[in-house]
Amino acid sequence: MPENKKYAYQEFLIDKVLKKQEIISDPKDLAVINHIKQKSIEKPVITVSINSSSVVVGAHKVKEKINEYLVERNIDAKIITVGSLGITSLETIISVQLPGKCRLFYQKVTLKNIISILDGTFNNFIQEENVLGQLKDDLHDPWEKVPYLQELAYFKNQQRLILKNCGFINPESVEEYVAFGGYKSFYKAINFHTPEEVCNIITESKLRGRGGEGFPTGKKWQIARETPSDQKYLICNAGESDPGGFMERLLMESDPHKVVEGVAISAYAIGAQKAYIYIESEYEIAVQRIKKAIQQAKDFGFLGHDILETGYNLDIIVKRGAGAYVCGEETALISSLEGKRGKPNSKPPYPATKGLNRQPTVVNNVETLVNVPVILEKGIDWYKSIGTEDSKGTKVFSVSGKVDFTCLAEVEMGTKLRDVIYRVAGGIKNGKRFKAVHIGGPSGGSLTEKHLDTVIDYESVMLTGVSLGSAGMVVLDEDNCIIDMVKYFMSFMQKESCGICIPCREGTRRMHEILENITKKPKDENGHTTLQRFKGVTQLESLAEVLKDTSMCGLGKKASNPVLSTLKWFRDEYEDHIFERKCSAGICQELRSFEIDVDACTGCTLCAKKCPTGAIVGTAKNAHFIVQDKCIGCGICFDTCKFSAVISK
Repeated sequence: MPENKKYAYQEFLIDKVLKKQEIISDPKDLAVINHIKQKSIEKPVITVSINSSSVVVGAHKVKEKINEYLVERNIDAKIITVGSLGITSLETIISVQLPGKCRLFYQKVTLKNIISILDGTFNNFIQEENVLGQLKDDLHDPWEKVPYLQELAYFKNQQRLILKNCGFINPESVEEYVAFGGYKSFYKAINFHTPEEVCNIITESKLRGRGGEGFPTGKKWQIARETPSDQKYLICNAGESDPGGFMERLLMESDPHKVVEGVAISAYAIGAQKAYIYIESEYEIAVQRIKKAIQQAKDFGFLGHDILETGYNLDIIVKRGAGAYVCGEETALISSLEGKRGKPNSKPPYPATKGLNRQPTVVNNVETLVNVPVILEKGIDWYKSIGTEDSKGTKVFSVSGKVDFTCLAEVEMGTKLRDVIYRVAGGIKNGKRFKAVHIGGPSGGSLTEKHLDTVIDYESVMLTGVSLGSAGMVVLDEDNCIIDMVKYFMSFMQKESCGICIPCREGTRRMHEILENITKKPKDENGHTTLQRFKGVTQLESLAEVLKDTSMCGLGKKASNPVLSTLKWFRDEYEDHIFERKCSAGICQELRSFEIDVDACTGCTLCAKKCPTGAIVGTAKNAHFIVQDKCIGCGICFDTCKFSAVISK
C-alpha cells in the first residue's frame, strides 16, 4: 500500500498542507486556516469579496483602501480575498474578525464609508447602517445587538450544500479549500471505489442534470462508461450565456476548487483521462480562478500523472467559448471544442456514445458536477433524504429583477416558488404588486401569482408549461410589460439562432417582427390595421407551435416558450396592445401618449425646448399643445414639466 494510504484523510491533508509546504508555491500560514475553521487567531483578519458583481461597484479600490488604512495606522492584520456570499445587490461585502471576537460582515462598503467602518470596528463600535451580521461560533465572543448570519432570512431559508464555501474562503487557495474538507470526496473515490462503484453511487442518489430537463446523471455516465473506446471525455459546460443567469459564474469565482473536484470525480467514474471546462471568454475572473485551481490541484497531487500513486491520470483543460448561446446545446458545444462552427447536430447518436472526436463523451453543467463531491461525502441515503421523490438534492437559482435582493438562492427541491421570492430574495421591491416570474432564461416561460405555490421539482414545474432550465429567475412587478419582456427574449433568440434549420431561423425572426408590430403605434387608423395586428397574434401562436414541433435542436424547440407561456397566462395584455393600443405598464414607448393640461401649463417652454421631435408648440407664457402625429411617446416632456401639466394617457 502506498505510504499516503496509511493516513486517515484529515491526517493526510494536514501533513500535505502544514508539514510539506515546499510542494505549494504560495502556502498560507496557519492563522488563515484557523480563521477559516473558526479557531482562535492571533491578529485581525479582513476579507474582501472580489467577484464580477463587486468589481463593478469598486471592490478592488476598497481593498486597496483597506491596505492603505492598515499601513497608515500600523495595524498588523491579514487581508484575504474571498468570493461572493451570493447577495450580489449588497456588494461590496467585507468581513472583519478581531482576536477573540466573532467574524463581522459589512454590506455596501465603498470608499466613502470604509474608513469609518474600520475605525469603528477596531474600537469596538459597529456602524449599524452597513452591518450585515456576524458568523456564529462557540469559540469567540459575539458582538452585542448584531444578528447572526445564520438567522437572517436570506440564509435561514436556504439549504446551502454547494454554496457553503462561497464568500467564506479564498477561492485562490487550495489550502483553505482543503481546510474546509476539500478533495476529501475525490480522495475517497480514487482510493476506495472503482469507477463502476462511483457511477452506481450517483445512479442510486437519483442526481439529475441541472442544466436542462433533468436527465438522470448516473444513467448518462453508465452509457459512456460502458461504451467501448480507447479514449473518453468529460466536459463541464460552464458556458452560461442566459440573460439573467449568473449562478455558474459566481460559483466558479467563489469556489473553483469544488468545480475542479467535481470534474475530477466524474472523469474518474466514466474512465476519462482528459476533461474540459468550457467557459465563457468574458468571465475573466472565473477563467483566471479556474485555471489557478487546476494548477494548484496539480501541485497538490490531485491532477496529473499517477494521482496519489493510484495509477489514475487526469488532465483538465480550460477552453474559452465565444459566448454563443447555441453552444449551451451539447452537440454545438462539442463542435466548438473541435474547432468547428458551434452548431447543433441531430441526435442520435448521443454524445455519451459518440461525442468529442467521435468518442464517448459526458457533458454536464457546473451545478450538476459540484453536487457529486457532496454525494460522495455525505452518502446516498443522506442525499436522497433531501428533496422530493423524483427530484433529489437542492437547486440553485439566479434571482434578479424586481426583488429586494439580487442573489443566488440554493433551496431544497420541493420548496415553493413563493418562498424563494419572498423569503430568500426579500419580496417585491418598494411594496409593488407581483406580476410574474420568468424561469429558465430566454427559452424559459413565465408564471403568474397563482403559480407561486408550485413546488420546485422537475415534474411540478413542467406541469405549469415551463421548465427549470438553467434556473435563471427574473421577477416582474406591476411596472413591467410582459410583451416588452417577450420581445427582448425573442430578439435574443433570433440573434443567437445558428441559422441551420429554417423553423428556428425564420420563425424567431417573424415572431419578433409581430411583437415589434403590436408594440408600435399604427401608421393609420383604418380597421385593416387592427385586423392585421390581430392576425399577427394568431399567427404568433401557430408559429410558436411550429417551432416547438419542427426545430432541429433544443434551442429552437424551446425558443417559443416565452411566447406560448405568456399567451396562455397574459392574453389580456396582448389584447390591450392590439385593440386598445395601450401598454398598461407604460413601457412600450410608441403606445404612450401625452397631453398638456392647458389650465396647469404656465408656458415656461421647457418641455418644448427638450422635445426631440418638435411635437410641442406654443408661445412663452401661454399654454402649449402636443402634436400627436409628431409625438414618439418618449416622455421627456412628462419628466421635465415642473407644474404637472403634462398628462400621460
